[in-house]
Amino acid sequence: MRSTDVLIEAFGRIQALAHEAVDGLTPDQLAFRIDSRANPIAWLVWHAARVQDDHVAGVAATEQVWTAGSWFEQFQLPFGPEATGFGQSTDDVAAVQVRSGELLTGYVDAVHDATLSFLGRVSDDDLDRIVDASWDPPVSLGARLVSVVSDDLQHVGQAALIRGLIGRG
Repeated sequence: MRSTDVLIEAFGRIQALAHEAVDGLTPDQLAFRIDSRANPIAWLVWHAARVQDDHVAGVAATEQVWTAGSWFEQFQLPFGPEATGFGQSTDDVAAVQVRSGELLTGYVDAVHDATLSFLGRVSDDDLDRIVDASWDPPVSLGARLVSVVSDDLQHVGQAALIRGLIGRG
């Protein structure tokens, strides 16, 4: 198994877990917050997909799916297309309202497809390429992709927890 095969497997798990967290929920359930400062499922899954989209497009030197695929327009969120969820206020988090789980998982799937397309062109040697020299130590492509996997798995795990709480009534 090549290193990129491991990454493909990991990103596939993120996609599957996002679907499990979202599928069959109503817009109100997707917006449910445990308390006024907690992140709802809609925001967690949107943010996970936005980070993956932003970071993979950055290292692939491609346009983000968010803007290239008109997802920005479809979501109709009250902030600019550059927003990924980093540094958002609790009011911004609450503003991530979606009309359906299918919209969320559609975006997740489109980002996943773009990620697989990029990974299909990456060799093991490419993973050593420095993609961000502003850190000490500089960040390699491999480290950046593992960071995205880690962040996304945490967020879809949080979404799954909230879904479980919703299921308990």
